[in-house]
Amino acid sequence: MSKEIDGVIYDTLTSTVDKKFTYGTPGDPHGYEETLYVTGDGRYFVYTYGGSLSKYPVENIFPIAREDLKSWVLSH
Repeated sequence: MSKEIDGVIYDTLTSTVDKKFTYGTPGDPHGYEETLYVTGDGRYFVYTYGGSLSKYPVENIFPIAREDLKSWVLSH
């Protein structure tokens, strides 16, 4: 998935996975994934996607500031 946010392109195909959290099992309508990526220039973003009844029923990308990384990871 690729998404432009504030003039910056965030792309899961050209970025590196840093951390991945999976909740539920494959096919679980309540299950979802949150994947932390880092771009080639050091920007971080989270890719989210899940089942139809999850908190992420539609895939999305949102940037995350470097200073927020630790608290984001610890919240999982």
